[in-house]
Amino acid sequence: MATILQIETATQVCSAAISRDGKTIALKELMANNIHAGSLTLFIKEALDLAGLQFEDLDAVAVSMGPGSYTGLRIGVSTAKGLCFALDKPLIAIPTLQMMAQGFMLQNPDYNGLVCAMIDARRMEVFTSVYNKALETVTPVSAKIIDEESFAQELSGHVITFIGNGAAKCMDVLEHENAKFSELNFNSASYMSKLAHEAYSAARFEDVAYFEPFYLKDFVLTTPKKK
Repeated sequence: MATILQIETATQVCSAAISRDGKTIALKELMANNIHAGSLTLFIKEALDLAGLQFEDLDAVAVSMGPGSYTGLRIGVSTAKGLCFALDKPLIAIPTLQMMAQGFMLQNPDYNGLVCAMIDARRMEVFTSVYNKALETVTPVSAKIIDEESFAQELSGHVITFIGNGAAKCMDVLEHENAKFSELNFNSASYMSKLAHEAYSAARFEDVAYFEPFYLKDFVLTTPKKK
């Protein structure tokens, strides 16, 4: 049996879950601004307590690798790497957008269209990728500025459900009859369980010393507007 700690901090959601053999057995999460640094380790401990486990009972640590919030990813990945070093456990990296698509498919098992996971970047830009029902990549991960022509080829032949915190701002732009939108949250460590178990079974582990989050774009420092 593989018992895996899973961490998701790519967006406003701070989430920690425990899975066993691909099934989520404990979850602690909250959606709020700027809580990751102060809450993640507490959520991890609470998830372990819910599962009746100690850190030493873990077989691996899985982390949502991005793209997403620069600060959130740094916090999640550094926490995961620190635990792997301390516990001498392997590190698993799960693509954030694929995790989101997995969550949608788990919630909608009879759905046969495509799913487009979107993470809000800035203005009309999103980090996005399109997946089919088997979680195979239809369009690769990219930073895309959304306009009326976005996804025109895919929408011409498929129903696409747009999900994630980047999807809401695109509703008024993507008005194709095949464009559907879900307002549910799919940034949850609980949706990593199947993917993390598959990676563990295939021994797809990261180099703990050198692994870095997948930011997709360089960090841009902005100056807050004066009130």
